[in-house]
Amino acid sequence: MRQNKRRPYQSMALYSAILSQLVGSILIGIFGGRWLDKIWDTTPLFLIIGLLLGLSAGTYAMLRTVQHFYSGD
Repeated sequence: MRQNKRRPYQSMALYSAILSQLVGSILIGIFGGRWLDKIWDTTPLFLIIGLLLGLSAGTYAMLRTVQHFYSGD
């Protein structure tokens, strides 16, 4: 019975971890790319590269989190 009561809280923790990892890595990539664009005066280049790197890093972190959640550790 206790297991059924904890399930919604575990799901909420998983969703919040996924959201924070995705948003955080994308924002770091965007701001890092804008900073590099400002330094080297290449306006959209590093912004796009940072966005794509942040998105891929966030997706990788999300997959690792979901894998860890369903492995039972």
